[in-house]
Amino acid sequence: MRRLGVGFVVVLVVVAGCSGFTDPPSRSAGTAVDGQPAVDVPQPAVTVTVTAVVDGDTVQVAYGNGTADTVRLVGVDTPEVQAENDPAEFEGVPETAAGVSCLRGAGTNASSLAKQRLLGETVGLAFDPELNRRGYYDRLLAYVVLEGSLFNYRLVETGHARVYDSGFERAERFYAAEDRARTERRGLWRCVDPGELTRTAIADGGTITGSASDVAITDIHADAAGNDNQNLNDEYVTLTNTGETALDLSGWTVSDEAGHQYTFTDLSIGPNASVTLYTGRGTDTDTERYWDRDGAVWNNDGDTVVVRTPSGETALRQSY
Repeated sequence: MRRLGVGFVVVLVVVAGCSGFTDPPSRSAGTAVDGQPAVDVPQPAVTVTVTAVVDGDTVQVAYGNGTADTVRLVGVDTPEVQAENDPAEFEGVPETAAGVSCLRGAGTNASSLAKQRLLGETVGLAFDPELNRRGYYDRLLAYVVLEGSLFNYRLVETGHARVYDSGFERAERFYAAEDRARTERRGLWRCVDPGELTRTAIADGGTITGSASDVAITDIHADAAGNDNQNLNDEYVTLTNTGETALDLSGWTVSDEAGHQYTFTDLSIGPNASVTLYTGRGTDTDTERYWDRDGAVWNNDGDTVVVRTPSGETALRQSY
């Protein structure tokens, strides 16, 4: 449910220790907004281990005594991956087949991020004083605190989720993050302009034509097993030719938000064929290419893969 109006001035009093169990001081995290923390991080009431990721906003956890529970993340709603999405729920996303398809991909990205960041991790759960502990389907409603940051907020900030306003205490801060993500077309908000994702050169307003429009990013594996910097070939990106003719990728580049860039040489992939770009070292083949880097490239907590043609036109820009 979106805010009912924009004419109200809302004064948000952040209550420390929203778990309801204790009342310690909150920690601040995120980018400062008007001299205030972007969002405060509540003190966890309980520590659990994430045993499964249902989708971007729902996880299964185990307590220290071995009992299990399902947690629905407070204040966020990621696109569905196991059901059809309704674009009307995501402000500005067109109610078209392209909008639905784009949201499905965004849901997959959100689930992948949750798996990369949470699966197998020990996290804290905190509760909102404005909400019941349990919601629909008897799921536990909670904030997930990971390494001192609020994962719920991170999903909204990076555009992996919209705000689901259930009357929770931090709603206004979450909405501010959502507005920034939408304005900057992060994550799912790229779906506001779904036709531009693969066919419009975002960098200079040109148009990708012919076989160049048939390239797709079909896999992003950012979180290598163990230490990313010591397992570089478990960090990779896969491109696929979805067209009906061969695609020459010679001179094409792959880069991240920080400007690290790889250039393909002497490579053509056939219809429905793929090439995987590994961060580490190895022997180049028609289906495997190696960046030959000494350290990891892709951020585990979110990044953007940018694919450009030899002329510098942006063919793809996909955030996760």
